[in-house]
Amino acid sequence: MPKRESTLLEFLRSGGMAEVGIAILGDVVLDRYLTGSTARVSREAPIPVVVCDRETDNLGGAGNVAMNLRGLGCRVFLVGAVGKDDGARSVRRHINENAIKARLFDRVAPTLTKTRLICGGQQVARFDHETVDPLDERLSAEAVAWLEKLLDENAVAAVILSDYGLGFCAPRLSAAAIEAARGRNVPVFVDPRGDDWRKYRGATVATPNLSELAAVCGPVSNENAAVARSGESARRNAALEWLLVTRSSQGMTLIGEGGTTHLPARPVEVFDVSGAGDTVIACLAAGVASGFSMIEAVRFSNEAAQIAVTKAGTYPIAASDLLAAPRRVARESAVRLCREWKEEGRRVVFTNGCFDVLHAGHVESLERARELGDRLIVGLNSDRSVRALKGKNRPVNGEEDRARLLAALRPVDLVVVFDEDTPAELLAELRPHILAKGGDYKAEDLPGREFVDEVAILPFLEGFSTTKTLRRIEAWP
Repeated sequence: MPKRESTLLEFLRSGGMAEVGIAILGDVVLDRYLTGSTARVSREAPIPVVVCDRETDNLGGAGNVAMNLRGLGCRVFLVGAVGKDDGARSVRRHINENAIKARLFDRVAPTLTKTRLICGGQQVARFDHETVDPLDERLSAEAVAWLEKLLDENAVAAVILSDYGLGFCAPRLSAAAIEAARGRNVPVFVDPRGDDWRKYRGATVATPNLSELAAVCGPVSNENAAVARSGESARRNAALEWLLVTRSSQGMTLIGEGGTTHLPARPVEVFDVSGAGDTVIACLAAGVASGFSMIEAVRFSNEAAQIAVTKAGTYPIAASDLLAAPRRVARESAVRLCREWKEEGRRVVFTNGCFDVLHAGHVESLERARELGDRLIVGLNSDRSVRALKGKNRPVNGEEDRARLLAALRPVDLVVVFDEDTPAELLAELRPHILAKGGDYKAEDLPGREFVDEVAILPFLEGFSTTKTLRRIEAWP
């Protein structure tokens, strides 16, 4: 595939990944979540009693890789195995609902399942049902034949081996899949497990985390030189073109024949690392399969992983997550992103204001507004609009600076500037679920309230206002 002249984000925004097909072979897992709260200790043992009020499930393992790719817009082909049980029915339901084309073989053992207990927003325990059940040689041959058919039809531009060490990616299947793809000049991406990488020999790239690298190289400190040295040894021993080592807060290290590149991670509040490796390999494969360089695809996957770890549970990345990283966007882009978020089932909150001199009261209101939903859009009055509302000496800070400061705040997902005196016209275009406003307003008096499902009046943090801040500055000796 020819190299792209656009950036990866521009290509993603254009919907270009809808033409990119990727095949995944690996251990399909059902991730279950039991969510509840605790307020007492058991009489049977000194342990908390968790009262579960919600049970959900989604695809994990190779299935989560597939979900990440679907979130980016790719066409996805998944090969795996499930048991003959309720878990299998849940797996098939998710596959069908997300338009994933799958070939699922029968496991003798039950469907691989990981059940997480969430209490007070934190994961407190995990129960794994993961009997290793190697795929027999006849079914392995069928899986490879299915892949070869896709390759011969030019249906896929990349192949991923999602190996959780649970039986599907047996040595013969892995070697045959790599040979089939590489023989047709299709790159192979491997999420490796275990202390023997010989079955991955000849793959394009492997994406171990630090502990997975240590499994084949011995202890590795999380320092650039040590990671580069051990990574290069592992890369050469497995005859890989590239090795990408994920290093948590230290970012990523890409190692190839031409040298080593260290990519730092920006500081984020890590909530849950479940599935972050799936996000990395999915975004990496999608980037390369779309015609971008390995280093561009690594930067793309690095950003995606830093979004994924801030979310609860196994979180498949979505195109809108990457496109709506906190920043100012044009009005038409905000309308499109809001629509996409709503189509994904995310609850969109809108708030607005001048935000001339940011203070603690602003941050408090934004935090409370964000807690009402999954995405927060801030409508920001333009400089002209602020002058009309506040007088000729305002704003103190121009709209570009105000937008940049707002976009840097953690609760804010999107900033869009509007030039009207009220946000009514913008709300008519966006039509979010909730309009949130802080202060002494009445819901029925808010402009544009007819374009939302719900209005939330937020408590005002006493003692803080832009006017008071400016007066204190003027009075400063």
